[in-house]
Amino acid sequence: MKEFTTRRNFLKQSAIAAGGMGIASLSSLSSLADHHNSQPLFKISLAQWSLHKMLFAGKMDPLDFAKVTKKEFGISAVEYVNQFFKDKATDENYLGQLKKRAEDYGVKSLLIMCDGEGNLGDPDTAKRKKAVTNHHRWVYAAKFLGCHSIRVNAASSGEYEEQIKLAADGLSHLSDFAAGHGLNIIVENHGGLSSNGAWLAKVMKTVNMRNCGTLPDFGNFKISNDNWYDRYKGVTELMPYAIAVSAKSHDFNSLGNESKTDYYRMMKIVLNAGYRGYVGIEYEGSDLSESEGITATKNLLEKVRDVLS
Repeated sequence: MKEFTTRRNFLKQSAIAAGGMGIASLSSLSSLADHHNSQPLFKISLAQWSLHKMLFAGKMDPLDFAKVTKKEFGISAVEYVNQFFKDKATDENYLGQLKKRAEDYGVKSLLIMCDGEGNLGDPDTAKRKKAVTNHHRWVYAAKFLGCHSIRVNAASSGEYEEQIKLAADGLSHLSDFAAGHGLNIIVENHGGLSSNGAWLAKVMKTVNMRNCGTLPDFGNFKISNDNWYDRYKGVTELMPYAIAVSAKSHDFNSLGNESKTDYYRMMKIVLNAGYRGYVGIEYEGSDLSESEGITATKNLLEKVRDVLS
């Protein structure tokens, strides 16, 4: 699990380190504290899925993702989705273009969201091992692009406890492989039991590896049909293991607030867990265009950040 330092712990640890030192050291401590205070509570990134309609319709070239992110939205960090370059995972020429375009626009590549590579918790041992192997190429691709993680799914089947064991087994093997490449494996609440916060937290405890964590999504808490898990409870349970966070959005009211998620309440949960990393915009609504929805989500996150600061 990746640990994040809160402001309180930062000042406390700095004070301990400076204990017994002279005025010059205390002055240095003050400068460090001022620098820490000047940093935003969290930074904002953009998930490629926010533009999936344009991408699937051929109205946008996946290679232009970093350019659009920076020039249209003023965002300097991206989260890729493997569906938009599924056959390019081992194509170093293509990946090289993705990397160069991100670098040209000063955009940081954070992670690749991976789907369609098999169930990491498949009850069939051979299929589970194949799913693990299928993800290896995305670990290589993420490493090439300079990402810190790939996002995977903890899909399984069977009884509650059995699914924990199966998902933990697949994730452990994949995380062990990724560790050798300096990469994290992060799991999103993404349907089925993975949308049960307590279940996924138990999977993380079972895996118990520093490079295996979560990507709490504000909205993906539908377990099945009309069975929804409480989103605030779920995010609270997943934040101790969070290596990334997804700000899911759909619709907005006249005040610019998301209609399904109280962003103020949700971001307090995120920040109270000590998280100070990127919060990724993932707009999935239909009332606004994708560009308008991304902008609305960014504006809301910035407003929440200003208030909570």
